Amino acid sequence: MSKLHRDKNKFQKRLPERQKLVKNLLSFGYIKSDSVKRAMELVPREEFLPIEQKPYAYIDRPLPIGEGQTISAPHMVAIICEILSLKDGMKVLEVGAGFGYNAAAVAEILAENGQLYSIERVESLFKIAKENLKRTGYENVKVVLGDGSLGIPEAAPFDRIYLTAAAPKIPETLKNQLTVGGKILAPIGQMDQYQELILMEKISKDEFKTSNLGGVAFVPLIGEHGW
Repeated sequence: MSKLHRDKNKFQKRLPERQKLVKNLLSFGYIKSDSVKRAMELVPREEFLPIEQKPYAYIDRPLPIGEGQTISAPHMVAIICEILSLKDGMKVLEVGAGFGYNAAAVAEILAENGQLYSIERVESLFKIAKENLKRTGYENVKVVLGDGSLGIPEAAPFDRIYLTAAAPKIPETLKNQLTVGGKILAPIGQMDQYQELILMEKISKDEFKTSNLGGVAFVPLIGEHGW
């Protein structure tokens, strides 16, 4: 049975706004693949925002969600999905659930045969993300309360790992939970400053290929192997 029980007709009220946003993301080159285009068109961003932020759902910028956290701008969600080269059936770890928007986009691409684990350290956000994803039908996402810098060893290995918060370096704990041939994407740098988006590809058990993909700005990763 499909793990995506989302009613495609239930969240269409703001579809024209979503389509306009996707058109802009395509024109700027943030969206490159049909799978990411489809995901960005299908995920109702307004369902993953506090009520006071819902009017701004389809403005391409990060928005506050409380607890000092933000929901990423749509273009950054598209960038993450494109860089990771996500495929149906992959097992993925997300560090930092927030309100669940990024997870929903990834879940669309992973589809019925894939599984996303999302770990969130703030209990209030964990509860909201879990409810948002359940309400919108993303049953292929399991939200876990805990320290994201430690990952989820019992669910490893993962084909892809990505961080939605900035760390001083990519934690060894997460690198160890990545399958050979897998990719890990993380903003790396100082707190309250711009960071560099780093992609690591696991070549062998102890060998990684590292690429710097440019400057970004994320909230800090708090945890044993974060800040």
